[in-house]
Amino acid sequence: MIDLFSGLDAWVLVSLLLALTFVLAFEFINGFHDTANAVATVIYTKAMPPHLAVFFSGVFNFLGVLLGGVGVAYAIVHLLPVELLINVNTGHGLAMVFSLLAAAIAWNLGTWYFGIPASSSHTLIGSILGVGLANALINDIPLGDGVNWQKAIDIAMSLVVSPIAGFAVAALVLIGLKWWRPLSKMHKTPEQRRKLDDKKHPPFWNRLVLVISAMGVSFVHGSNDGQKGIGLIMLVLIGIVPAKFVLDLNSTTYQIERTRDATLHMSQFYQRNAATLGEFLALGKAKSTDLPEQFSCNPQQTEPTIAALQSSLQGVTDYHALDAEKRVEVRRYLLCLDDTAKKVGKLPGLEAREKADLEKLRKDLTATTEYAPFWVIVAVALALGLGTMVGWKRVVLTVGEKIGKQGMTYAQGMSAQITAACAIGMANVFALPVSTTHVLSSGVAGTMVANKSGLQGGTVKTILLAWVLTLPASMGLAAGLFWLASKALA
Repeated sequence: MIDLFSGLDAWVLVSLLLALTFVLAFEFINGFHDTANAVATVIYTKAMPPHLAVFFSGVFNFLGVLLGGVGVAYAIVHLLPVELLINVNTGHGLAMVFSLLAAAIAWNLGTWYFGIPASSSHTLIGSILGVGLANALINDIPLGDGVNWQKAIDIAMSLVVSPIAGFAVAALVLIGLKWWRPLSKMHKTPEQRRKLDDKKHPPFWNRLVLVISAMGVSFVHGSNDGQKGIGLIMLVLIGIVPAKFVLDLNSTTYQIERTRDATLHMSQFYQRNAATLGEFLALGKAKSTDLPEQFSCNPQQTEPTIAALQSSLQGVTDYHALDAEKRVEVRRYLLCLDDTAKKVGKLPGLEAREKADLEKLRKDLTATTEYAPFWVIVAVALALGLGTMVGWKRVVLTVGEKIGKQGMTYAQGMSAQITAACAIGMANVFALPVSTTHVLSSGVAGTMVANKSGLQGGTVKTILLAWVLTLPASMGLAAGLFWLASKALA
């Protein structure tokens, strides 16, 4: 990590430290919103004391970030179009990063202050989309090219479907528990348990399930939401100090060879499918001298790009051997080849087996560009955990008492938490970001309806309003800030 600061101008160093502080502040505030949801049920039902719940939630968030990979992180990063990612310079990178982070932090703090379980995921995604669209308007790029719309649609679907599924599945789980054990003590609220049984804590088995499921939610939250912070930090590092982070400088010789081999196999793949892909890729027509000076990703430049990349990596066994400009160039080639391969995979006419082969080649191709240093993962995990310990009280009260007209029963808490853990875990498998806030809150609402407790209209309307407004508000705020920053840099 010390190498990160070597050889940097003073203003770049200050900007880098400020940007990293902003990202970690966003993750800290994320703890107020999202991680607090992971412990809301277990604290409200008195299954665990607050100090223990937040401590162990922080531990499991840390483990989730540590073991979760970087699939979700780069799903967030690739919301931005590939041209913006490959041509970013230090000033442009600073404007992009500070605009989206300032917008996300401002909205998160405002909704937290009023105790509204708003979604940090929605906020972050809206901010990134706002920057992408503003960049398109400023540079006279068609709005259709200002954002990676296919990735945005995939993420939007996961954000819309997950709370609906959480509502329905949690309700069904509760109905199943009531059918299985209708007279069980798990159907009491903490207040009823205290008055009728003169006991403070849930029955043993209910308490155990509540604790385990809460830690499960914390773990999957870390491996999903924590990755969003990782993605942001990588945007910061690549935008401000590209020479040190555009490629994983710790890549082994084998990993570099694997990347080089992937380009060779990709070329062979395209030749093998020339009848289907020849026109789309201009196979046999483009020359190695056709690569433009201002680099852009064009499928018809695929063959020259492959040739240029193989030439750049010829004999390279350590990325440290490449100078700063060459590292940026290699990353550009890799991102463009991956972007083209993704488009090729969606073309009609390719067999399913060929598409599967192409997906494997894409993974090999991006193995040394989609990564995160260990210190980044640790920093994000710590920021999440500390945020949980400071700001959990407001959200716990909302989830436990203000969604339904009655307090939450132990069975409702178990149903909502088990559903949330499974839903977020499934999203992690497919590298899709989801909102812990909305999955858990909708799960609690589903159990309230299934329990015939009714919903508090005011709270539900407030949550729904936040759900509807978060995306456009964060988009508008981030776009405005990016426009102002770009004008200042002009």
